[in-house]
Amino acid sequence: MALPHPKHTLRYPGRLALLVLLASMIFQSCDHPKKIYKSDCNIDKEFKQTTFKQLMDSIDNYDQKYVEVSGKYLEDKGVSALFNDSLFVDHSGSNALWVDFSQECPLYLTGTRQGLFEYNDGSFTRLNNKAITIRGLIDVHNKGHLKKYKATIKRVSLVKM
Repeated sequence: MALPHPKHTLRYPGRLALLVLLASMIFQSCDHPKKIYKSDCNIDKEFKQTTFKQLMDSIDNYDQKYVEVSGKYLEDKGVSALFNDSLFVDHSGSNALWVDFSQECPLYLTGTRQGLFEYNDGSFTRLNNKAITIRGLIDVHNKGHLKKYKATIKRVSLVKM
């Protein structure tokens, strides 16, 4: 006499598949790949990673040193600056870095010859009002446009956004 086998069927297999598909789409949409633009400038230099606050608080200690720092980049007429992206700090030019992008250090999207400031896919790369990480040389004697910034970061060799 054969014993009956219990049935192991899902009650709503279509709904489960839909739920799994929906969850995977949500998680994939949250994952924005970072774009990294690099230059061959400064490849032999060591960079000190620092926070924006630490850099601003002791800017004189970083003069003529290569740093990697993150902040919010703003550009406009007469503005090319990196600010602290915290909501709870002074956002004036006296607490910001002037960013001096130069043709000496062309920045290309990793693995391509697509330049940061080139017209690609029908538009220019948008940096304005974005959180970025940047590498370059700090110059405390250059105060940027109208001398209203704390220092300049020049010879920029990396922009990560």
